[in-house]
Amino acid sequence: MPQSLANQLSHLVFSTKMRRSWISDDIRGELHAYLTEVFKTQQCPVIIMNSVEDHIHVLFHLHRTKAVSNVVKEIKQSSSKWLKSKANMQGFAWQGGYAVFSVSESKKPAVVRYIQKQKEHHQRTCFQDELRSLLTLNNVSYDEHYVWE
Repeated sequence: MPQSLANQLSHLVFSTKMRRSWISDDIRGELHAYLTEVFKTQQCPVIIMNSVEDHIHVLFHLHRTKAVSNVVKEIKQSSSKWLKSKANMQGFAWQGGYAVFSVSESKKPAVVRYIQKQKEHHQRTCFQDELRSLLTLNNVSYDEHYVWE
């Protein structure tokens, strides 16, 4: 085949350091717009993004030539620097790690709905329980000690 083709959907989840409530309604829209542009510069268009006070979910197309670790590194570094330039955000930091899950095209609508309903979801469930559930659902082994830095 002379051409390389791919459709790699990724569901990315990452938190603020120590799950501090940095992502307020005042900054959320601007942050999502900024992150969408950074994903675009990485050739990884965003399908949907949503956040609550302490973490963010992004469903995006991972470009066929990109490593997810490099994309996430750029996303977090760039947005951290940008957020620290905002009033009252000088102490901002993302947690060191992240979780990412591959999503089949057939599951895309369900993941989109899940991400859309983050605010409602987190009225019943904390981030830690949500992440544990996602890790279990996606058969990802983890050590509790290292997940919650």
